[in-house]
Amino acid sequence: MQILALYSGILGFLLIFLSYNVASHRGKFKVGIGDGENKDLMRAIRVQANFTEYVPLALILLAVFEMNHGHAIVTHIAGICLVLGRVLHAYGLSKTANKSFGRFVGILMTWLVIIGLSGANIYSYVVASL
Repeated sequence: MQILALYSGILGFLLIFLSYNVASHRGKFKVGIGDGENKDLMRAIRVQANFTEYVPLALILLAVFEMNHGHAIVTHIAGICLVLGRVLHAYGLSKTANKSFGRFVGILMTWLVIIGLSGANIYSYVVASL
């Protein structure tokens, strides 16, 4: 699972960056638990939380796809789209709580990766079962 190793490593660093951002906002605004009703801290927490809501399942789907001998190019495309989607979403949401290009395209890319890999994994199961 060498391809998964690459993208999970990149996404691991991105999670640490997002977590550091939350921690630095907590220090800046002197908020130990919760968001202290600070809009900047709320947004930083949501950026990190949204990442942790979507990325684990996407990585599991990517791992299953790769383990089932999914084509390497497709695996890389899914990994690249997932990373770009999460970066765009994090950037867009960290700048505004309103609609933004980054937020929209980022979540769309994430959803398409999850939908595509889910479908490919189901297809792989069905073909193997025949």
